[in-house]
Amino acid sequence: MIDWYQALVLALVQGLTEFLPVSSSAHLLFPSLLLGWADQGLAFDVAVHVGTLSAVLLYYRDDLLRMANRWLRSLAGGGACDDSRMVWYLAVATLPAGVAGLLAGGFIEEHLRTLTVIATTTLVFGLLLGLADRRTVNSDPERALGMRVALLIGFAQALALVPGVSRSGVTMTAALLLGMRRQSAARFSFLLSIPIIASAGMLKVWELLAAGESRVDWVAMGLGVAVSGLSAYACIAAFLRLLDKVGFMPFVYYRIALAIALYLILLF
Repeated sequence: MIDWYQALVLALVQGLTEFLPVSSSAHLLFPSLLLGWADQGLAFDVAVHVGTLSAVLLYYRDDLLRMANRWLRSLAGGGACDDSRMVWYLAVATLPAGVAGLLAGGFIEEHLRTLTVIATTTLVFGLLLGLADRRTVNSDPERALGMRVALLIGFAQALALVPGVSRSGVTMTAALLLGMRRQSAARFSFLLSIPIIASAGMLKVWELLAAGESRVDWVAMGLGVAVSGLSAYACIAAFLRLLDKVGFMPFVYYRIALAIALYLILLF
């Protein structure tokens, strides 16, 4: 069980970093490393997953309803359109991470959740994001998202199983390198987070049930859902509003500084 202020801080960190290209796993290290906080437990993990999933579902609620409606119409013979195709693109892009998680999830959890790995991936994939952002000036504004592009972004998303990579960061990086514009890359990345966060949340629920935990801190759970959800929603809205003005370079510089801080923790 965790104290209410720990729940507040952890939920806020999760909500603010889940959708930004900065790696939530790197940030969630700091409370344990610097403050000595214990692991928050499976129940709280479920709560923050529910919160962040609720945020992205709420933000894209109109898009999702329209996509679902037109996808069902296309199955009934009504013809395909951009919205119905998007459902297939998201499904295809989700597959690589799902397969990689089944095949390599145990190895990653056991061997790659180290400070050295997180510091290195934070730096390397931050630099790749900077390279991709610099290339957007030459990208084709008419470049359409297709099945091949969606699959390649999906393979990039599978890399985010390694701590420090950042799921949103690596999917946006791949989308930019494949010729998509910033807003399109961010939108696809955020929509792609829905099946991934939902799957991760269901896995946490299964682990929680398997562990047979009977005591649940409902105050911490409620705080986790509310704070992670509200902060994630605000984060998505602000990020998309500012993206074309500032680009990704502020996040690149931040990741470099974060990696340096993690290396210094390793040294001292």
